[in-house]
Amino acid sequence: MKWDPAKYVQFGDYRNRPFFDLTARIHADAPAQVVDLGCGPGNLTATLAERWPGAQVLGVDSSTEMLAKAAALVEKGSSLQFEQADIADWMPAPETDVVVTNAALQWVPGHQDMMRKWLEVLRPGAWFAMQVPGNFNAPSHSLMRELAGSDRWAAKLDGVLRGGESVGEPGDYLGILLDAGCAADAWETTYLQVLPGPDPVLDWVRGTALRPVMAALDDEEARRFEAEYAAALRNAYPGGVHGTVFPFRRIFAVGRKAG
Repeated sequence: MKWDPAKYVQFGDYRNRPFFDLTARIHADAPAQVVDLGCGPGNLTATLAERWPGAQVLGVDSSTEMLAKAAALVEKGSSLQFEQADIADWMPAPETDVVVTNAALQWVPGHQDMMRKWLEVLRPGAWFAMQVPGNFNAPSHSLMRELAGSDRWAAKLDGVLRGGESVGEPGDYLGILLDAGCAADAWETTYLQVLPGPDPVLDWVRGTALRPVMAALDDEEARRFEAEYAAALRNAYPGGVHGTVFPFRRIFAVGRKAG
């Protein structure tokens, strides 16, 4: 399943804001190593290198397409580096002081158990910050699953989409951090995003949630699925004089390991 970096950054301001809301709660002074898990095209990872110029900043992602975009950000002698790897196989190095994972863990089944392992290994004083979408039961996602499960599409799309089990609630992530001995904070925010143009919610999900569906269909099937799905989205998210309001809930948790 390929990523399209250009499509992913189409709504850059809206996609970037949760990252900055998340990392604002990290109060590390002079970390030795900062890791961004699921770094995507690397533009946000680069801001971590700007914030902590004395740190080795590593972005980790499994997408060849995303990392090709990120590579353009690396200058000779830079402390910013990128690595292709599955974050499900990643473990913190002894010198890791900050771990950021922004809108990535929802793609990884069992990520809450992974978090527990990472937090166990992280050294005292290290920071862990995560953000995941909390909108899996919103119309944008429930309508997609409903259509995928219909008689017309079930044979092709059975098991392709995950539901609300993809992420936990804020209290779940807070509990993991507290159990690991962290001073922790968890919260949620619903951003009321005003999207421009025709079928803007369809445009939004094309960059993320719709990708597994498109990967499972041929071109003609994808066109027909999108047409049916777009009609349902227009009813759920009617356009107005200022654009289409698209509520997007996000879940955040930040912790600092004791010591």
